Amino acid sequence: MDGSSKQQEEDSTFTNISLADDPDHLSRILYPRPKMMNADMDAVDAENQVELEEKTRLINQVLELQHTLEDLSARVDAVKEENLKLKSENQVLGQYIENLMSASSVFQTTDTKSKRK
Repeated sequence: MDGSSKQQEEDSTFTNISLADDPDHLSRILYPRPKMMNADMDAVDAENQVELEEKTRLINQVLELQHTLEDLSARVDAVKEENLKLKSENQVLGQYIENLMSASSVFQTTDTKSKRK
């Protein structure tokens, strides 16, 4: 065997694979995907589902508390308004009662010293 036939024999033992035939080959080399078992994937999905449910529950609770706060704030405003109205009415009634008392002889002060003599 001469040197060239020996070289051909060695080349034929290796199979050349073109990377052009597999477009995802480079991306698999650069960004290998972790291999997860179905049980692991199910556990991750279950965790994600639990987290999503918890977030949804918390969001709903926050919204409910916001609505409750708005309702309480509106109620406080209404009570303040009613309180001011009642104070004003009490002042008017107090003045009216004072005027009635000063006009009535029943509530006039009497001089007890002059009557006893």
